[in-house]
Amino acid sequence: MISIKQSPNLNPQIDQLQKRMDAWRKSHRPRARIPGRLWDAAVQVARQCGLNRTAKALHLDYYDLKKRLDAASTKQGTIPSFIELSAAVPTATAECVIELETRNSSKMRIHMKGMGMPDLNALSEAFWRSKL
Repeated sequence: MISIKQSPNLNPQIDQLQKRMDAWRKSHRPRARIPGRLWDAAVQVARQCGLNRTAKALHLDYYDLKKRLDAASTKQGTIPSFIELSAAVPTATAECVIELETRNSSKMRIHMKGMGMPDLNALSEAFWRSKL
């Protein structure tokens, strides 16, 4: 009786890389460092087929592969440069108090509640220049 060994992986990319890894492992001593080109290929496969599945099929340490996958993602700029944050709906009316005081103790107090912002720059300049 002839026994045909079939790969449990249904993905040809994993099968191909698994053969490359097996060939490399046979030609090197145990615990030898895996070359960068094989790690890069494993990262590419993990990106497409999943981290856990790739690590199991290739007999790689899950956390080592995850670190390399994260590092490759950062290098490729997959981290968004802009994230939109939605503002929460205010439950109360916005309120602001601004107090200005000159050296000669002249004071101006602006109390704003639930209205648009006035031109504070022009208002404060007029106050500073006044001779009250």
